[in-house]
Amino acid sequence: MLPDRAPLIITATLPPEVQSWADRLRRTHYPPDRNQLAAHVTLFHALPPSLLGEARTLLAALAGEVAPIAAWIDGVMDLTTGTAFAIHSPAMLDLRAQMAEMFHGMLSAQDQGVPRLHVTVQNKVLRAQSRALQQELEAQFVPRSFAFAGLELHHYRGGPWEAAGRWTFRGKRRA
Repeated sequence: MLPDRAPLIITATLPPEVQSWADRLRRTHYPPDRNQLAAHVTLFHALPPSLLGEARTLLAALAGEVAPIAAWIDGVMDLTTGTAFAIHSPAMLDLRAQMAEMFHGMLSAQDQGVPRLHVTVQNKVLRAQSRALQQELEAQFVPRSFAFAGLELHHYRGGPWEAAGRWTFRGKRRA
């Protein structure tokens, strides 16, 4: 059997009410032929597939220790050819930094920097379309607080992601 070459993606789990809201916006504004995924918050874009076992062990351990992580949606984000909502969560960034330290030496160039947490609701459209949606969303924007519910691991195989694990935060420790 050939080794799995699919990169791994780690995302932060949105609570159901935020997930539904973001999915609804995504169905409305994302080009239908490109909308293959549910709304998500990516923490790592492309970990080597050889880290599968280590990633599962780490995510399970962290979820068992960490309580749901406070976050808030604090504005509309311009992706040039798309639109997202910016998410502010120092505790999630701290947890991600812990994970990055554990994966030291195995991170892609994209995953070595500190991410700008966000949930994308539109991508790969003309600039005029993205600006129009940003103006519409900014006009009705209301900040929203929530707590990340856990962590998810996925295989990237070129199309919809394949689930590789999901862990709910159930610990007492704040990240």
